[in-house]
Amino acid sequence: MPINCKSNCGNRAVLKRPKTGDALCRECFFAAFEAEIHHTISSSNLFRRGEKVAVAASGGKDSTVLAHVLKLLNERHNYGLKLVLLSIDEGITGYRDDSLETVKQNRDDYQMPLKILSYEELYGWTMDRIVGQIGRSNNCTFCGVFRRQALDRGAKLLEVDSIATGHNADDIAETVLMNVLRGDTARLRRCTDIRTGGGEDTIPRVKPLKYSYEKEIVMYAHFKKLVYFSTECVFAPNAYRGHARAFLKDLEKVRPSVIMDIIYSGEQLRFKDTVKKPVRGTCNRCGFVSSQQPCKACVLLEGLNRGLPKLGIGKKSKGDRMIAKQNQELALRERANLVKNDF
Repeated sequence: MPINCKSNCGNRAVLKRPKTGDALCRECFFAAFEAEIHHTISSSNLFRRGEKVAVAASGGKDSTVLAHVLKLLNERHNYGLKLVLLSIDEGITGYRDDSLETVKQNRDDYQMPLKILSYEELYGWTMDRIVGQIGRSNNCTFCGVFRRQALDRGAKLLEVDSIATGHNADDIAETVLMNVLRGDTARLRRCTDIRTGGGEDTIPRVKPLKYSYEKEIVMYAHFKKLVYFSTECVFAPNAYRGHARAFLKDLEKVRPSVIMDIIYSGEQLRFKDTVKKPVRGTCNRCGFVSSQQPCKACVLLEGLNRGLPKLGIGKKSKGDRMIAKQNQELALRERANLVKNDF
C-alpha cells in the first residue's frame, strides 16, 4: 500500500529517512536534508560573509554532496562565500587517478576553481612507492598524516579562510569509537568539534556535514543524480577504521540513533585537569601546525628518505634509537673506507 509523505505535501513517499524514520517524498527529503545542513552552518557560525572557502574534494560521495550543497546554500541564503575545490593526489594507481577525473567533472558542473596538489611534488613520494617500502600494515598512517598536512599546504597556497571537509556523522562516530578503544584522550577531546584549528598560524577546518548520516548522503547523491566516485581505496581494507565502522553498523541495526548518541556522548565528555593536553604549535622544520617537534609528517618523511620507513611508527624513543644505530653504522663505514684508502 502506498505511503503518503509525512510532511503532508500530497505526494507519495519514496524513502524512509535513516536518521528520523520519516517517510518522505523526494522533494521533501531534499528540503529537509539541505535545511539541516544550513542550520548546522548558521547555528555554529562556520562562515563569515566574504570568506574564501576551500572544499576538500576527493570525488567521493561526501565531498561531492558537500560541494553541491554549499554552492546551493551559498546562493539560496546569500552567504557571500567564494568557493574553491582543493584536491590531493596521493599517487595511488587505479584509485586516485580515476577519482580526480570525477573531481574535474565537479569543477565543471559547479563552476568552481580547482587546485590539485600531489604527494610527489610536496614530499617526493607517492603512496604506491611508500607502500612498497612499508607494506600494507601502517600505510594509512603515512597517507593520513601527509594528507592532513597537504590540505594545510594547499589552503595556504590558495590563501583561503577555512577548509570545509566532508566528514559526516558516521565518520565522527567511528572516530570517537577508535579514540576510546586506543585510549587517545588528546584526539578524543577534539574529534567531535565542528571547527578545529584556527589559531594564529593555522587555517581552521569545518565540518558542515557533521550531523548528516552517510546513508542519507548516498540517497541525496542518488536522487540528485550527482556524479561521484564510489570505489574504495585499494590500500584501505586493512585500516583500523574498518573495524570501528563494522562495529558501528552492527550497533546501528539494533539502535538507529546510535550514531547521534555517540557524537553527543563525545561532545559531553569532560577530562580531569590532570590529563595532559598536547600543546599545538608549529613544526620547527616545515612551519606547519604540530603538537610535537618535529611534526609527524617530517618524521615520517625523514624515515622514508633515510631508508627507515618505520622510523615514525610507534614511540619517539624507538625512532631515536633507529637513527642512532644508522648513524653509528654510517660512521663505521666511513672509518672503514678511510682505512681502506690508506692502504
